[in-house]
Amino acid sequence: MRTKRIIPCLDVRNGRVVKGQKFKDIIDVDSPADLGEFYNKNGADELVFYDITASNEERDISLTFVEKVAANLCIPFCVGGGIRTIEDFTTVLNKGANKVSINSAAVKNPQLIKEAAEKFGSQCVVLSLDAKKNTQGIYKIYINGGRTETELEAISWAKLGVELGAGEIVVNSIDEDGMKNGYDIHLLKMITDAVNVPIIASGGAGKKEHFFEAIHQANVDGVLAASVFHFGEISITELKDYLIEKGVAVRR
Repeated sequence: MRTKRIIPCLDVRNGRVVKGQKFKDIIDVDSPADLGEFYNKNGADELVFYDITASNEERDISLTFVEKVAANLCIPFCVGGGIRTIEDFTTVLNKGANKVSINSAAVKNPQLIKEAAEKFGSQCVVLSLDAKKNTQGIYKIYINGGRTETELEAISWAKLGVELGAGEIVVNSIDEDGMKNGYDIHLLKMITDAVNVPIIASGGAGKKEHFFEAIHQANVDGVLAASVFHFGEISITELKDYLIEKGVAVRR
């Protein structure tokens, strides 16, 4: 078994880390730099930062927090939100990020995935996939921070993204986001079966068992969560101890 990654997700709005449910009911949590430094010292394998309103507001990502975060981290971190061009990739990576996550811009211009992978390498290009099941049971892709439904179907889009050069996919279930009922195992398994790049589970973790279910049942490479970590409901150390007891390989 490959070593599995534990990844706190920090949604950023107006320079602050926030959290909501199903992309709504947003509340303030902490500063990105302070929370990033906390996770850096407490066992996180990576961090993901999303400027959650940049794409919907059609503005560039806020770079101030990226610089502050990079100054205090010794673990990899990914940044997304408002990334629309190769120049945006260059800027964010130069500010200290290790990876760049794209969603809305990739849907509108899939060739951005290919261009970024060719210039920076696939390992720098993360396709963030926000999916929601419709009344016909089909998972459709959403953009603009979960506000806008597209015609894209999740599995087909994941396959195309990998073909174009995405080196990793973060799969976020809008239905489960912030609900703490567990990850969408069905969606995750369909995607891990369909592509051969690392898949990160996102949306729905509420207890330690949920992380194990995603790893064991869907064979994801990493598990991402926000509120359970931010509010101290689960510590990363406790989670890693639990996963080790269940036979999962994690970094110590």
